[in-house]
Amino acid sequence: MLAAMNTNARAVRLSIGGMSCAGCVATVEKTLKTVPGVSEAAVNFAEHTASVSGTADARALIGAVVAAGYEAAELKSRAAEDEKVAAEAAYYRSLQRKTLVAGIVAAPLFVGEMFMLLPALHSPGGRLYGLIAGLATLFVLVYAGGHFFRGAWKSFRNHNANMDTLIALGTGAAWVYSMAVVAAPQLVPTLAQHAYFEAAAVIIALINLGQLLEIRARGKTSQAIKRLIGLQPRTARVLRDGKELDIPIEEVGLSETVRVRPGEKIPVDGVVLEGRSNVDESMLTGEPLPVVKKTGDSVTGGTLNTTGSFLFRTTRIGEETALARIIEMVRRAQNSKPAIGRLADKISALFVPSVLIIAVVTFLVWFNIGPVPVIGFALVATMTVLVIACPCALGLATPISIIVGVGKAAESGILIRNGEALQQASRLTTVVLDKTGTVTEGHPAVVGIFPAAGWTEEEVLRIAASIEAGSEHPLAQAVVQAATARSLMLAPASGFDAVSGFGVRAQVEGKHLLLGNPRLMEISGVDIGALYNHAHTAALLGQTPIYLAVNGRAAGIVAIADPIKSDSQAAIARLHALGLKVVMLTGDNAATAQAVAGQVGIDEVLAEVLPADKAAKVTELQARGEIVGMVGDGINDAPALAQANVGFAIGTGTDIAIESADVALMRGSLHGVADAIAISSATVRNIQQNLFGAFFYNILGIPIAAGALYPLFGLLLNPMIAGAAMAMSSVTVVSNANRLRFIKSGEL
Repeated sequence: MLAAMNTNARAVRLSIGGMSCAGCVATVEKTLKTVPGVSEAAVNFAEHTASVSGTADARALIGAVVAAGYEAAELKSRAAEDEKVAAEAAYYRSLQRKTLVAGIVAAPLFVGEMFMLLPALHSPGGRLYGLIAGLATLFVLVYAGGHFFRGAWKSFRNHNANMDTLIALGTGAAWVYSMAVVAAPQLVPTLAQHAYFEAAAVIIALINLGQLLEIRARGKTSQAIKRLIGLQPRTARVLRDGKELDIPIEEVGLSETVRVRPGEKIPVDGVVLEGRSNVDESMLTGEPLPVVKKTGDSVTGGTLNTTGSFLFRTTRIGEETALARIIEMVRRAQNSKPAIGRLADKISALFVPSVLIIAVVTFLVWFNIGPVPVIGFALVATMTVLVIACPCALGLATPISIIVGVGKAAESGILIRNGEALQQASRLTTVVLDKTGTVTEGHPAVVGIFPAAGWTEEEVLRIAASIEAGSEHPLAQAVVQAATARSLMLAPASGFDAVSGFGVRAQVEGKHLLLGNPRLMEISGVDIGALYNHAHTAALLGQTPIYLAVNGRAAGIVAIADPIKSDSQAAIARLHALGLKVVMLTGDNAATAQAVAGQVGIDEVLAEVLPADKAAKVTELQARGEIVGMVGDGINDAPALAQANVGFAIGTGTDIAIESADVALMRGSLHGVADAIAISSATVRNIQQNLFGAFFYNILGIPIAAGALYPLFGLLLNPMIAGAAMAMSSVTVVSNANRLRFIKSGEL
């Protein structure tokens, strides 16, 4: 089952309000990290949330964020999540109203200015028009743009600057200058007597419209996590005192008996007590076909019961259920940042102060060497620089792609632990595969018994099964099952000693027994030459020969075959198509390993490797310059998984140790590895595209806004066009990230 999450550090998840750009992200993160007891803090601008690890109390964290000029609330329960969603919906509706009002006021001002239908300020009636337009624009700034000015003031009080600062300065300066011209036109030259009310109003309308489009597009990015949350039913039908009661999911206890009817979602994790049904686990594992569940089988909360009715006993509830852990893991991954994202955040933190300096320099240059009207040109250029240079796109570039990429992976039964693993997986050059349970089914069976002279097949199998009766190793279980199928009576074993990587020693019926690989026989001084041909033939067929020795003499061989998974060859071909070298790492003998490798197209085989030495083999590959991904069962291969650049824990259903790897695959197919690497590569490419677009936009836009084209072409960018460009830059980044949602498995 899913391994327990690390409980050394308490994780707190906060909803953050009032953030307007990437500069806010840096401020909030810095603030959270100053709270005593915080070991790690990550803010996600795309979701307006923060994930904090450490011993700090939630109230202390919230207090620090509020003191920094932002809003915060703990996201601890489903009710809190629902409140966050409701608040976001209310904000969206409020922004719609503000955009509409700003548009209604701005449209006639813009049209009148464009077609020169409005009176000049120095003409009869011009000052009256200017006063009316100024008051109308002030209403727009207060009602539709008030949140920008409030955000700028909070930032100023906390010695910070953000997107709100730029917008407030740009539009505020335009309005103040225009009102000054209306109130006292004699203070400025005649050529400079121009009002910019329409620019201020249109900029507020366009930026609000851009935020509306961004929020709408951003909502689509987290559909995967919303689907996972939606899998959690709100009620359960429990049996108490002989009665069936529908109760809230929060009130379900451990060891309760729960009934699930056809078409209902399973409320929590448990074990079937009575009945039989088909359960759709596709949202957890990515496998489309329903799984048969019968008495004794485990069921997972959130999966869908499709046919029959059954009773089950609850084993995990609340935050301990597999689905709750998966949701938490996906959230953590979506909030994490790869190295490329942390670099973007550092740049964003310096961006707004740099823009303010550029705006001041722009004003001074135009004021000192610009053409007449000097003040008009200086004001327009400065306002355009302030408006166009918003770091929103820069702040969204990384988190928005990670949210979509991690969510897309989760839909396919792939759980990526963090952003660093996501970035590293895209750089892999070699994938190392464990054999048993990874390339093969992991359900071995005895396919042949070769007794030495003086022994029979039944006697060899009976003694071997007697030794293995107490072992949970897959090969041991195969031997016991074969003996059971032949109705052989097993004898009790004593002095059992497992020799890791070699086999076992024990005593049965007063005899000293050895059961294991050739190396165990060699170090024990057992001559196995007479059995060599049988062992060699079995190995060439992809079978694993296990030697049995009684009182120091070879007694026979039990040949075990572990069928190759039906899709292993196709999945390995996909890994090759991605440009990866595929290596198989196994403790099995070389001939068997080579036979399996030949059937599925593996490039290199490292056989007869002890479990303790697997990590060293990964290290050797890394020393050769390879960037290694290790694929194993997440338990026996834990050291190798940890040593690899990216560890993939592969399993079936939820029977997987997610703590041992960077990527957990909820289904037992190697296609999951190919999918994970392909999603990683697509996501990193998407991040790079977004960052390039955001940097290119600002590198090109700011000089043009400052007037770089004016000396050569006489062109000066209109502040309203700058506002539209700024608004659309964020929408473009979010829309590009959303393309990841439409990648299909066949295209990965």
